[in-house]
Amino acid sequence: MEFKGIHHVSAITAKAQENHAFYTKVLGLRLIKKTVNQDDTSVYHLFYGDEKGTAGTELTFFELPMAGRNRDGSSSISAVSLRVPDNGSLLYWQDRLRQHGVTVEEIKERAGRKTLGFRDPEGQRLILVSDEFNDGEAGGRPWSRGPITLSNAITGLGPVRLTVPDAEPTTMVLTEILGFRHKGQYASDVEGQPNILVYETGAGGSGTEVHVEERHDLSPERLGRGGVHHVAFRAEDEEELRQWIERISAAGIPNSGFVDRFYFKSLYFREPNGILYEVATDGPGFATDESLDSLGESLALPPFLEPHRSEIESKLKPLDITT
Repeated sequence: MEFKGIHHVSAITAKAQENHAFYTKVLGLRLIKKTVNQDDTSVYHLFYGDEKGTAGTELTFFELPMAGRNRDGSSSISAVSLRVPDNGSLLYWQDRLRQHGVTVEEIKERAGRKTLGFRDPEGQRLILVSDEFNDGEAGGRPWSRGPITLSNAITGLGPVRLTVPDAEPTTMVLTEILGFRHKGQYASDVEGQPNILVYETGAGGSGTEVHVEERHDLSPERLGRGGVHHVAFRAEDEEELRQWIERISAAGIPNSGFVDRFYFKSLYFREPNGILYEVATDGPGFATDESLDSLGESLALPPFLEPHRSEIESKLKPLDITT
């Protein structure tokens, strides 16, 4: 029993319209599902990904209009990576992002790969990572109708960085309970701080990695717009998910138990430094209630919410996905 890699990452936005414009028009991701937060149906839950929302390509956002700005700190998912085909793609993206008024870092090496760091308009910390030498889990197939040429388009999620005050309990859960392997380490971006530790699962490669950054100089994060809510890991199917539920429970870790999200099945729990993890199945997938050609074009509701559609729609601010 082994995770296949990162399934999705869910973050927070205060402005769904502007969020959609940036991630589809600037970054070229496809809106694969426009739905609602199943735990609070008064707000949107937007899913972006490759052409069909393949597990491992999904970056999602809860819209919380009253959310304050994220206060960066420890006990957090402090950066999300997005994979691009090769080193040359980073030069393309550096130029494109600057043309759209985005402040970007210089290209630098992290964990043996060329990378490009930047923030979205709400301060979300993002890193483009070159897959030029990736020999592990394959990325997805970008949407051919997007604004980015396929030779430079984002192919999925890369490493997720966790920032914690004490790395040991986090790495213990990753390795002894969740089955991640220690792969290596690299220098912190902050002088005087410990090296960042690299862990991988499944076939390895950038789409399977968690990077653990120990920081002794930070207060705990205060989550808000521009922050990350949780990271999900890939389980093959419901049978494997239930095996993970048994393992997590046997380890004495409080958890949600089985949760049916309709598009996938899930388990939620917090690791010792307070970061929220999810285990999610690869299927059934996002074409369950929409055709592949029309993904994300209308408000999709799982069957258990469909009887409440009128009430739900009355509380949502219209989202124009054509602009």
